[in-house]
Amino acid sequence: MPRRGGPPEVNAGSMADIAFLLLIFFLVTTTIETDAGLDRMLPPMEPPDTDVVIKQKNIFTVNINKNGQLLVEEQLMDLKNLRKAATDFLDNGGDGTCNYCKGPNDASSSDNPTKAIISLKNDRETKYGTYITVQNELVGAYNDLRNREAQRLYGRNFTDMEAEFLNPETPSSVRDELKDKVKRVQDLFPQKLSEAETNTSN
Repeated sequence: MPRRGGPPEVNAGSMADIAFLLLIFFLVTTTIETDAGLDRMLPPMEPPDTDVVIKQKNIFTVNINKNGQLLVEEQLMDLKNLRKAATDFLDNGGDGTCNYCKGPNDASSSDNPTKAIISLKNDRETKYGTYITVQNELVGAYNDLRNREAQRLYGRNFTDMEAEFLNPETPSSVRDELKDKVKRVQDLFPQKLSEAETNTSN
């Protein structure tokens, strides 16, 4: 009986093909999570023709420190109260020129929604989740007021109108009709949310 010459050899010629197919499989089936960005309209590059004087009372300052604490107008505030405070500031109508405002008409607060600015400042060590939550509350204040005016003018929420207008599947005739309505409501409460320079912790 002939003697066998050692263990059988494994044909590794197709291993590269198998590895390549596995790589393609994992690339196709793996999902990569990405953080959603913040939708912000950047200011124009051209400087204004004249210097704009902004009264301090028309600026609503919101500061997030490195510990996640919220300081509104230099006073500590719970996050749950931020939207109401921002809404009262935007809807104040202190100079009496806003005939649709329903705020307290405080002479020491904002004159008109078109002049009201919210200034947000955060520390470099602020947690991302806290920053986004504060952003959502501030944008929510604008949306609440815009929804109120859209209901008064058109009988529907502004957020629904805007979503339909921005949807590429919306027919062009409907989008043309919504364009003026969305702009009119936006002009009543323009979103002037300013990002101040970030604090650097010592």
